[in-house]
Amino acid sequence: MDCWSRCTRWFRRDDAIPDALWAEALTALPYTSALPAAEQARLRELAIRFLRRKTFEGAAGLEVTDNMRVRIAVQACMLILNLDFDYYAGWRSIILYPGDFRVSKGSVDQTGVVHHWTEELAGESWENGPVILSWDSLSDSDDHRNLVLHEFAHKIDMRDGTADGCPPLPPEISPHAWTRYFQDAYQRLNAALERSAASAIDAYAAESPAEFFAVTSELFFLHPETLMAESPAVYRQLCAFYRQDPYAILRRA
Repeated sequence: MDCWSRCTRWFRRDDAIPDALWAEALTALPYTSALPAAEQARLRELAIRFLRRKTFEGAAGLEVTDNMRVRIAVQACMLILNLDFDYYAGWRSIILYPGDFRVSKGSVDQTGVVHHWTEELAGESWENGPVILSWDSLSDSDDHRNLVLHEFAHKIDMRDGTADGCPPLPPEISPHAWTRYFQDAYQRLNAALERSAASAIDAYAAESPAEFFAVTSELFFLHPETLMAESPAVYRQLCAFYRQDPYAILRRA
């Protein structure tokens, strides 16, 4: 029996997300629950568009349910609520594993020696390829980490062909200012970790500028007050990029 189980039902133009699934998906995050009604309505339409255009595949025997699909769609679309849908163009598939999965990695060192190893991951995004997620890790996310936000932030970052912590920026955002503010915060985080000092930004963000963007995007939507206190310049840049202000939305709620 094939180890892949595929969910092939597409959302047609007359389909809608059932009210019960929609309400459940909204309450998964405080931010989506706090959005004004008009914003929630736009998010719902965007999620339906996402479900029509993307396929969901279950790996290792996992059966993909509508609950899984809607929850992922809502959180992925929250990132692009005020952006162009083309930030998710060029790929089609979301693959769900029941738990963490193994991937083969390789690199060439400075002497030309090729190294191979295997890593166990909870999520991964491929340029022009699928988003791969562990459903267990997604379900067990605490209120400071969110696997969907993290991996789809990588997808946004990759839209210009490389994951470097600088997604395609709208004209109103200066690439020079973006680079300066993000590099400064990234270097401060690395310096703090070298001193074993505490930081409100998760240590995984220090892995690379791409991970810094993904982790701070998580924090931006989950705990905006924390990111604002830790790095107000990065918070302002993310407000300008995502065209959202989670701190103001959550404060009003």
